[in-house]
Amino acid sequence: MSPHTIAAVHVVVHHHPRHRAPPPRHCSGGGVCVVRASAATATTTSGASATAATDSPSAAFWDYNLLFRSQRAESPDPVALRVTEGAIPPDFPAGTYYLAGPGMFTDDHGSTVHPLDGHGYLRAFHFGGGGADGAAAAQYSARYVETAAKREEQGAGGTSWRFTHRGPFSVLQGGARVGNVKVMKNVANTSVLRWGGRVLCLWEGGEPYELDPRTLETLGPFDILGLGSGAGEAPARDSEAAARHRRRRPWVQEAGIDVAACLLRPVLSGVFSMPVRRLLAHYKIDHKRNRLLMVACNAEDMLLPRSNFTFYEFDAGFALVQKREFVLPDHLMIHDWAFTDNHYVLLGNRIKLDIPGSLLALTGTHPMIAALAVDPSRQSTPVYLLPRSPEAEAGGRDWSVPVEAPTQTWSMHVANAFEERDAGRGGGTSVRIHMSGCSYRWFHFHRMFGYDWHNKKLDPSFMNVAKGRELLPRLVQVSIDLDKRGACRGCSVRRLSDQWTRPADFPAINPAFANRRNRFIYAGAPSGSRKFLPYFPFDSVVKLDVSDGSARLWTAVGRKFVGEPVFVPTTGGREDDGYVLLVEYAVSDHRCHLVVLDARKIGERNAVVAKLEVPKHLTFPMGFHGFWADE
Repeated sequence: MSPHTIAAVHVVVHHHPRHRAPPPRHCSGGGVCVVRASAATATTTSGASATAATDSPSAAFWDYNLLFRSQRAESPDPVALRVTEGAIPPDFPAGTYYLAGPGMFTDDHGSTVHPLDGHGYLRAFHFGGGGADGAAAAQYSARYVETAAKREEQGAGGTSWRFTHRGPFSVLQGGARVGNVKVMKNVANTSVLRWGGRVLCLWEGGEPYELDPRTLETLGPFDILGLGSGAGEAPARDSEAAARHRRRRPWVQEAGIDVAACLLRPVLSGVFSMPVRRLLAHYKIDHKRNRLLMVACNAEDMLLPRSNFTFYEFDAGFALVQKREFVLPDHLMIHDWAFTDNHYVLLGNRIKLDIPGSLLALTGTHPMIAALAVDPSRQSTPVYLLPRSPEAEAGGRDWSVPVEAPTQTWSMHVANAFEERDAGRGGGTSVRIHMSGCSYRWFHFHRMFGYDWHNKKLDPSFMNVAKGRELLPRLVQVSIDLDKRGACRGCSVRRLSDQWTRPADFPAINPAFANRRNRFIYAGAPSGSRKFLPYFPFDSVVKLDVSDGSARLWTAVGRKFVGEPVFVPTTGGREDDGYVLLVEYAVSDHRCHLVVLDARKIGERNAVVAKLEVPKHLTFPMGFHGFWADE
């Protein structure tokens, strides 16, 4: 039996009809409204029959794997995009949509890596601004991020690839495994940022790489934390909460952790080439203060029951204006986070050291990430509200003690967070966090995206597990009420919409409403129309109205999937005045389209205002996170 046949059988075994969500119905008022496509591509009976004919285990398997097919070609010279539907609207602003993600998964010597270890491939869609005739020009370019690992693994001449770095999530089949300490493979593939005239591609475990905003040429590593020369590093100021934490633990235990940290640091940095501080790929922008916020943690935190987080705030010229350091008594893994006017917010994902997995990882037969496992020992979720402002730190609360949210949720991505003064009940503050999260029972480090190093293919059954939709990523609101001294009066977790119960992730909002009360959230979601790919990849964008819980949906037609939505605001005064950009992947045609949706018309027939076709020879694999930069 071939590898793809085995994986297709897995899809059938894991799927059961009772777990399939029926497609949402059309509606004229509130509730869930769905549109399969714009009027030009609306679903017909024959189209539905054709979709059903291709909805098989084999088609599902290959459709999924085609989303992650390597693209070796680059387009350093911008190419014009053909508008295949509609027109670029006159009020569409001039700017560039940057999309980060992996581009290379398979080398020429038998190795296939996890998508998270694929070499960074930056895509750029440049708009000159909408014209009066709606026919403004749009151009596309794409280049690999020239990281040190990429230069080594591509080799001289750039004609062949040989993976030499294991990467944290992968197992090499055609390269050295046993004794291979090339683990920290900075691929700069996770997110992209344009700030202070610079374009940075970020990865979860190393320094960013800077690229030219126009040509996408890699300029080199950007030492944003000043760890190389010492420049830019303000003196570390341990918060009062961190000092209290050190007094809470028995001094013998705390001393033991200090000794372990001292022993681990030279091993991790000297042998495994890990940076002293691991910069997280997710950043935040405080539009009120025009600041860029970033966070880093210590390399040894991955292996110890203590977490060190350092928050940095930069002005528009990348000058460091604030640095705060916190030590938390938890073994945590943080991917995304939030902030408010007075707090940094960490939703803690509890992890633990997996000794058997560590031994397998050292043999090279399992990825290095197998050394870690989720820790479901508690049924709550720790939410750390760390003081960002002097006002927050002046309260009487011990900030090293988390608020325990009453449900166990693995935090994935944050849409927004804000706080508001509570005039009733003697004053206080209400903190709201809008985010996506999943069950600890579903999350699995080295199986994410269905990575199967034995068969060198991706198995879609893991991302479409049929144990229950409640395990999969979902959109929730975490509400925390604090009294005037900062003590927690209550914490609750609820779905953002009772009318939207299917999975969803990659939430986005109008960036002008970041850090203040927002009404609308846009997220990637499944329509449920694919029997053998019911949950992922996403084929829809759902627009949630937080004020009344209603949901409106736009869905692609047939064998097409979509990536993360990004909101592009216009000059209107309403929150949903603007457009939603997303890439549509037509795997059956092996083509990518950039879709422009009218944010106000999602759920209506004419939601699509334009589709722009990427030349077929430049079709790219699924991306991760993007950024819209106004000119």
